[in-house]
Amino acid sequence: MKPSKKACDMSVAELAAYIDYSVLKPEFTEQEIIDLTKDGVRLECATICINPAYMELCDSIVKGTKTMLCPVTDFPFGASSTESRVNQVEMVAKYDTVKEVDIVINYGMLRSGNKDGEILADLKAVTEAAHKYGREIKVIIETDALNEEQIVRGTRLVMESGADFVKTSTGFLTGYEAFGATPEVIAKMMEVTQGKIKIKGAGCIRTREHFLQLIDMGIDRMGVGYRSVPVVLDLKK
Repeated sequence: MKPSKKACDMSVAELAAYIDYSVLKPEFTEQEIIDLTKDGVRLECATICINPAYMELCDSIVKGTKTMLCPVTDFPFGASSTESRVNQVEMVAKYDTVKEVDIVINYGMLRSGNKDGEILADLKAVTEAAHKYGREIKVIIETDALNEEQIVRGTRLVMESGADFVKTSTGFLTGYEAFGATPEVIAKMMEVTQGKIKIKGAGCIRTREHFLQLIDMGIDRMGVGYRSVPVVLDLKK
């Protein structure tokens, strides 16, 4: 949804509300995860994106604050069975500090071109699992691995599944040039969704100019890495 004022006129708190603060690197120590989660809470970011193994660790940090958790499931490949994916969603969605759950579409199946029925059935199952606990779900379609037709088809499948957001990227794709949430990709997704589903951009959002541009376009949320958060918020350190 397009904001009521220009992004450049927004306060730090208003801008931070667009951010899912990414704390997903598998090499992070527990102390690093604690410190980064506390930083996201201090800035009043919308959520902290964490891996499910750290739910207990981060739950108490965000409890009672404006910031909530956004655990990522079947991440970053999206290639587990539907039963496994549903179980992963339910395991994290039961926490009352969870705002949303992110999950990766099986983009290998999406690229195959003849699996839309299977993809849709899977997405409906994981969406139902999240909604059962009152959580919204974001589906990552991994746009850098897709051509335009696949991006359009993937976005439509996410819409049809009843999911709440369609999201561009994991930020962990290998073997492809990284572009992430470009204005062109976001514009194409907006053209498809027509405001009927929310859009999250992630991947390569590293400059304030890019961040503000996507807000002005009407993006709903952005995944931003811990190093880039102070840059996009223009925080002087």
